[in-house]
Amino acid sequence: MTQPTTSPTTLDVLVVGGGAAGLSAATVLARSLRSVLVLDTGAPRNAPAAGVHGLIGHDGLPPGELLARGRAELASYGGRVVSAEAVGSSRDGDRFEVRSADGRTWSARHLVVATGARDVLPEVPGLREHWGRGVVHCPYCHGWEVRGSRVLLLATGPAALHQAGLFGQLTDRLSVLAHEPDALDTAARERLSVLGVPVLEGPALEVLGDGGVLTGVRTARGVVPADAVAVASVVEARPGVLADLGVRTAELEMAGSVVARHVEADAMGRTSVPRVWVAGNVADPMAQVVMAAAAGVRVGALVNAELVAEDQERRVAGS
Repeated sequence: MTQPTTSPTTLDVLVVGGGAAGLSAATVLARSLRSVLVLDTGAPRNAPAAGVHGLIGHDGLPPGELLARGRAELASYGGRVVSAEAVGSSRDGDRFEVRSADGRTWSARHLVVATGARDVLPEVPGLREHWGRGVVHCPYCHGWEVRGSRVLLLATGPAALHQAGLFGQLTDRLSVLAHEPDALDTAARERLSVLGVPVLEGPALEVLGDGGVLTGVRTARGVVPADAVAVASVVEARPGVLADLGVRTAELEMAGSVVARHVEADAMGRTSVPRVWVAGNVADPMAQVVMAAAAGVRVGALVNAELVAEDQERRVAGS
């Protein structure tokens, strides 16, 4: 067993999570001459996707390449990334201590958590295997790539009609499969009928593919050919070390159904615990990469401003 270090590494700011939000926050802080370190497990939410979209100047860039560039930029300003999983945290006076799975400990004046979220999908064999490529959820992330193709939307809840409208503008070969029996009420079915969108009876039994390419969905009534499957995931924040500090989480509902779970914070990323901040999908489950990065920049700037105020207060008090 790895033994903990005898004394923690001291920092101005520790960032837990090295995705777009975490790296952006850390880079702002490093450019402000703050000692900052990022702990990251190297498992971003968008890893299965072929490219990042909606990020001006970087459209189509593979997620791994975007993060590699971000790490290099952070390093150029003196920031560091450590490959480690944060497993616990505690408060020690006006500092926070975070422990990693390998026994190391870090102490920081401010803590930024940007651990992202995970997508909870329906339990359908083959769905996860094609996630992020043949199986998509966001028309702004993947819609262009499936335009004009045979898209089968799995209706699992109240978001189905909303998704049908968004994907329906991208292809006239959209069909909806009633995967959950109560996902489509009479009004929704009638609306889809008027719009010319076929409704098929489910549930989906298996997502089929050939050589990694999605080919269709098997149901009790046979195989429905498809080039892509659209489905709404339940987006669950990965709060990680925040639970130890008493930071609250909340549920986001649509038409009475939970569509996401996130960490509570104000619009600036402040949590209910002073000097503990969040950025990206952990706080905003629906944020795309560009939004997560912007949130990280904002949090980094606000944390630095608070550190400046704290430093000035100590100097004035000691004068």
